[in-house]
Amino acid sequence: MHITHGFAGTVGNTPLIRLRSLSDATGCDILAKAEFLNPGGSVKDRAALGIINDAEKRGELTPGGTVVEGTAGNTGIGLAHVAQAKGYKTIIVIPDTQSIEKMQYLRALGAEVRAVPAKPYRDPDNYNHVAKRLAASIPGGFWANQFDNTANRDQHIKTTGPEIWRDTDGRIDGFVSVVGTGGTLAGVSTYLKSQNPKIRTVCADPHGAAMWSWIKRGNLDFNSGSSVTEGIGQGRVTANMADAPIDDAYRIADQPIVEMVYAMLHQEGLFLGASAALNLCGAYRLAKELGPGHVIVTILCDSGNRYVSRLFNQSWLKEKNLEPRSGNLSFLSDVFKDT
Repeated sequence: MHITHGFAGTVGNTPLIRLRSLSDATGCDILAKAEFLNPGGSVKDRAALGIINDAEKRGELTPGGTVVEGTAGNTGIGLAHVAQAKGYKTIIVIPDTQSIEKMQYLRALGAEVRAVPAKPYRDPDNYNHVAKRLAASIPGGFWANQFDNTANRDQHIKTTGPEIWRDTDGRIDGFVSVVGTGGTLAGVSTYLKSQNPKIRTVCADPHGAAMWSWIKRGNLDFNSGSSVTEGIGQGRVTANMADAPIDDAYRIADQPIVEMVYAMLHQEGLFLGASAALNLCGAYRLAKELGPGHVIVTILCDSGNRYVSRLFNQSWLKEKNLEPRSGNLSFLSDVFKDT
């Protein structure tokens, strides 16, 4: 019998899905880790569990405490799940630009949601700074600090990386991930390279983010444009990303990301969010660069059910001039355009 223990026991050990369409298009095995199958619906369940467990061990979170976090949604959802399971309250500070589905989900989980205007990190009213001040003002308050709390990265070193290594029998040539906090990319890359330094690790970045510039050029200057992706696209080097062993970075525009969302739905039956689609664009590009016969792994961060009002709303797509046009994989040449 396979019996897990509560919410925490069901986090992780997600399967790798071989994507036939992309694998056939490259001659590689493109494998996607189905993180949307975590109990809270995203890869962020791992970070949430790792952060709360670590805070308990260090005495920063005690019975009756309140978990406070600034998040674009998925980490907040994971924290709310774990907090409920462990008897803590949750307050989530979220940019008001995020999808309504995430805010509704958070409230349904019992979290107090405070939507604030979206402001850059340098602004004192950025949602992360608001969360930090709020936690300090509450007796028993704990600020999760997902961006710079390296318990996030450590959880991926402990779990996600070893799972990928185990499930590929060590036959992995490349790993691709987006950066939100940097925990997934940094943690998985750190573990995989400890097993085989030749594994190529790549950041997939949307326009408007700065990790591509930092990895490729050693600065944060080349961050022009914008993206409709949510919860990813970092403008600074977080503590989780600092010193991460990353070999390369790709910058992908919104149009191929949206095309990939619909291609995976129609060809693979996978209902995905934009961050997962961006990862798949990066995995395809890395597979083409390495050539046939390689094994590429990436992350399916969450499902499309958190973006129905946007990615799957034809009026919204038309307003953004992002209506899917190809109906097939012909858009894939666009993933090679960094500018």
